[in-house]
Amino acid sequence: MTFTLKTKGSSLSPLSDLSNIARCPCGGNHLPQDHWEFWSSMPQNPPDLIDDLVKMGTYSPQVLDLANTLTQVELREALLLQQIGGGDPVREQFCRDLLREAGGLDQAMAAAFGVHATEFFSNTIRTGDFSRREFLKRVVVAGALISIASCNNTQPTTPTASPEAAAPGKLEKTNLTIGFIPITCATPIVMSDPLGFYAKHGLKVTVKKMPNWAAVRDSAIAGELDAYHMLSPMPIAITLGLGSAAFPIKLASIENINGQAITVALKHKDKVKEAKDFKGFKIGVPFPFSMHNLLIRYYLATGGLDPDKDVQIFPVPPPDSVAKMTAGEIDAMLMPDPFNQRAVFEKIGFIHILSKDLWNGHPCCAFAASQSWIDANPNSFKAVNKAIIDACSYANDPANRSKVAAALIERKYLNQPLPVVEAVLTGKFEDGLGNTLDVPDRIGFDPYPWKSFAKWISAQLVRWDLMPKDKADYDKIAKDIFLTEVAANLQKDLGQTPPTEAERLEKLKYDSFDPKNPAVYVDEQIKKYKV
Repeated sequence: MTFTLKTKGSSLSPLSDLSNIARCPCGGNHLPQDHWEFWSSMPQNPPDLIDDLVKMGTYSPQVLDLANTLTQVELREALLLQQIGGGDPVREQFCRDLLREAGGLDQAMAAAFGVHATEFFSNTIRTGDFSRREFLKRVVVAGALISIASCNNTQPTTPTASPEAAAPGKLEKTNLTIGFIPITCATPIVMSDPLGFYAKHGLKVTVKKMPNWAAVRDSAIAGELDAYHMLSPMPIAITLGLGSAAFPIKLASIENINGQAITVALKHKDKVKEAKDFKGFKIGVPFPFSMHNLLIRYYLATGGLDPDKDVQIFPVPPPDSVAKMTAGEIDAMLMPDPFNQRAVFEKIGFIHILSKDLWNGHPCCAFAASQSWIDANPNSFKAVNKAIIDACSYANDPANRSKVAAALIERKYLNQPLPVVEAVLTGKFEDGLGNTLDVPDRIGFDPYPWKSFAKWISAQLVRWDLMPKDKADYDKIAKDIFLTEVAANLQKDLGQTPPTEAERLEKLKYDSFDPKNPAVYVDEQIKKYKV
């Protein structure tokens, strides 16, 4: 969505993101050069500065007319600058100071153009100088945007539907519902509720516990949720219509890396040492289109087993996995935590191998939304994705893990014992065989959606006949479904430093994956392992 101002029948230039503030749409710098030469001598208090700029003739009559209309004259000085930033460190610092004073761009825009703007203006005028100046702190940045949009009567540019280019402004929806499965992979989605990350970004989110991944998929297609916690292969599968109706889903950001394990029933502890020892086992995975299914197949194949003939692999909802192992319905599982650790806690299973030892840094779960929802709610999508990415950074700090664990264990969230969740998040855990391990990166929260992830997933879906070869346009899948650039821009907005490359060589336990040649990789695997 673009943000377009209109005055007296003329359409003003739409604005996209903060990067547009650095330069006017027409390409010029409209504060006269001599003004900038005397910048250091000008008033530093925003209202006084704006008043001087008005007297200097900086603003066009159209802008001042708009200011009069919006502010009943008294707040005309809220029009700040026609140019912010532009590479000059003084101007850039001034812009930062203004944003800080405003309480953030969203606050400034909400004050100027929100649903209660009229009431807020009249209250400001009525209650005196202090309140008026407090209000100016918020409206000042919006005034800058108005003047940028209207300088020289430039013609509107072509709007863009790209979510990262959505105009800063009012959120289309603030009350959202996000479906999640109660596992530690959902940490950023879940913890953002009790720890305030949604509220920080202007949202009120209901996190809705779902019974299984099929329910998440079906609710997504039915439009019953605004956004979703999904296994990272699911947006690919659903978009391409693999196992369901085709429905375009975007993977917005990765929720967690690593954080899974192969857990084996304790009764097998003396006979399971390596992949070949799983022959004849019944193995649970959370969903056919999951990293768990792909990783267990990858592992078994290296041991000479055909995952479709030598074992039985079938979906088990994660919350049911420990009970099924207790009842003897499954011999092993590659499941999300905390259920691997819960099996150890209940003394019915042991951790055979962590998923990070199969592929350190592999993706597991993701934050996703439908293309139609993103198109209808670009600002809300940006805000909620930003909240998730913000939460990832917080959760990834080892110093915060205990606090995060305490927030997750409530009944409405994971509903697990604190020692179980802490063992997963801190990496200090019992393996069920009498060993105490310390693996700080047992689970991580890196939101960057590498396009090489999408290509490895797609290659394995082809390998195991979960995707027809004729649908395996690896570059298109990675480009269209994984919103790598969007996530990177949000990370930058938050002061994070995302990678500069979109894909990388992925190093797994038994080989390396070159994203430039996915089809060759699959052929080499089949040739080497005969499956």
